[in-house]
Amino acid sequence: MSTVRIPLVRIAHARSGDKADWVDFGLFAWNAAGYAILEREVTAERVRQHFAPWLPGEVDAWPLPNILALKFVLKGALQGGGARNLRLDNLGKSMAGALLRLEIEVDASELAQALEAPRVGWWG
Repeated sequence: MSTVRIPLVRIAHARSGDKADWVDFGLFAWNAAGYAILEREVTAERVRQHFAPWLPGEVDAWPLPNILALKFVLKGALQGGGARNLRLDNLGKSMAGALLRLEIEVDASELAQALEAPRVGWWG
């Protein structure tokens, strides 16, 4: 079994936003094969570790298999909230890009399935 290390952007897309001091993420697989990888590899703990340098709070996670997505909420992520934050880009909207840079290790054949399966969505 050969494995490869990939960023999430290879098999998923994401949206994020903020509310007070929380960042809310939706991580969406392009297809069921990709969702199986995300559900196994992208845990609340993994996301917490990815954002650890500036995340003092905890991370909650919920699987949403009916829409091939995972939902994450990062608590305490904005240094008290957008208006108080001293970081250059203080809004949660920009954080989806940072999540998509998280790297995971997957079986090469499993990755091939996720990349070759048709993408699903409203576009048919």
